[in-house]
Amino acid sequence: MNAIKETYEEIEIKVDSIKLKGNLRLIENSKGIVIFSHGSGSSRFSIRNNYVAGLLQGMGFSSLLFDLLTIEEDAVYENRFDINLLTDRLIKVTKWVQNYEETKYLKIGYFGASTGAASALKAASILGKSVKAVVSRGGRPDLAMDILDKIKSPTLLIVGGFDDVVIELNKKAKSKINSICELKIVERASHLFQEQGKLEIVAKLSGEWFNKYLN
Repeated sequence: MNAIKETYEEIEIKVDSIKLKGNLRLIENSKGIVIFSHGSGSSRFSIRNNYVAGLLQGMGFSSLLFDLLTIEEDAVYENRFDINLLTDRLIKVTKWVQNYEETKYLKIGYFGASTGAASALKAASILGKSVKAVVSRGGRPDLAMDILDKIKSPTLLIVGGFDDVVIELNKKAKSKINSICELKIVERASHLFQEQGKLEIVAKLSGEWFNKYLN
């Protein structure tokens, strides 16, 4: 079996007057690219998101993990929950991906974690058909409840079985989304999917979703 050829690049994306740092992982004959929108207090170095990105790579998908905020912005706690700001950043980074020579031909999917799922859903509602699929891991779609009925992208909501409050929030969100939407509950998993093998299940479910709607 041939190894997947991968190129890894540390990049800077100019957004308005600032530069956002990102890690771009491209693979040969990629099925598409998954842009990660991480949760509050996290970054492009997120262990969980990098783990998922690595498993998605094995399934044939390139990825981009980037910092939605600069170090100075992240020091202001309120910025971490400013969904409109994070959505604006995600949209502008998505447009960069659409114009960058190495990625402009790739179909785009979003993977949002926790509060990052809200910005992913909101950006998808604005960009429409440009975003082929969205996956939310332990997401807070309630923070984007006002736009859920505008989402056209097939959306997968993944929640841990122990995460009672977030399960209910995701059930409400699913009832608002008019496009293709599924809710998957990973049994015996907490909000961060820290239990052995649970994050692997998240990656597998995500890969299947992106295989279906990106490829």
